[in-house]
Amino acid sequence: MEYRRLGSSGAIVSTLAMGTMTFGTESDEATSHSQLDAFFAAGGNLIDAADVYSGGVSEEIIGRWLARQSGEVRSRVLLATKGRFRTGSAPNDVGLSRRHLRAALHASLRRLGVDSVDLYQVHAHDPLTPPEETLSFLDDSVRAGDIAYVGLSNYTGWQLQQIVGVAELRSLVRPITLQPQYNLLAREIEWEIVPACLANGLGLLPWSPLGGGWLTGKYTRETRPSGATRLGENPNRGVEAYDRRGSVERTWAVIDAVSSIAGHRAVSMAQVALAWLVDRPGVSSVILGARTLEQLNENLGAAGLHLTADERATLDTASDPAPADYPYGTAGTEQRARSLPPPHHP
Repeated sequence: MEYRRLGSSGAIVSTLAMGTMTFGTESDEATSHSQLDAFFAAGGNLIDAADVYSGGVSEEIIGRWLARQSGEVRSRVLLATKGRFRTGSAPNDVGLSRRHLRAALHASLRRLGVDSVDLYQVHAHDPLTPPEETLSFLDDSVRAGDIAYVGLSNYTGWQLQQIVGVAELRSLVRPITLQPQYNLLAREIEWEIVPACLANGLGLLPWSPLGGGWLTGKYTRETRPSGATRLGENPNRGVEAYDRRGSVERTWAVIDAVSSIAGHRAVSMAQVALAWLVDRPGVSSVILGARTLEQLNENLGAAGLHLTADERATLDTASDPAPADYPYGTAGTEQRARSLPPPHHP
């Protein structure tokens, strides 16, 4: 396992993180605990949770796992969770208001059985709550010792820049991470969001690194999702990845490229897709999500795997979303481009 800084902070995280959205639904408690054991045995240290995963059960499962660990293991854990989405039926049981986040954070701490979390992430933008209110609560929570660092999730470029700007203007805590969807089939964040993160020192924590299973080799042109898989049980989950703006052939080109590199490397397609993502600019840690221990162990095989420049170029070309419209297409790129003049030798 390799390690990096968590965004611009001094905290160090493993390049692969343990996602826990499956805990309590797709993975029972025994399986979830086995995954956590395997993850830490492999050198991982970042656990990513959220208050809405399995209606709070995921955090409870993590809490019971933490409770039976030695002090040495607990000292290695970097614990991240999130709040924002609806946790009850009352009007204030949702959003980024001080009222909701205070209740959500304290409930998460109770379920996890801890006094504080290392990274508290707002799960999505809230158009109703002023960013000053959200940041003020987060700043107070850092000062109180309830959280160490602040992160964002599912923010657009302008939303991210607004939060950073308000934090700097008001001298409030700045976010250090962004958790977006990012994989070989979903690269649109590279147009605005990744540059905003790089400019502001936010580390990326990509979720859905395997495109909902499409990048694992489960599906072929002749075989559609079926059976006990996420896409088989809910095929609509695959529509976006499979047919992004009608680009079905692009999806198959990506899968073919991943498959070819995996064959030459004698590794799995999942490991190739993860290795590509780990080495993208700004990535601090890639969040793994697995139903079974076997799936997790296969994904952990990507630890320390790095692709060659030619392999990365092959995947970059096959997965290029090729924006056609302004401001991201050719016209926009030309207007933003500038290079230094060549050296002058009189």
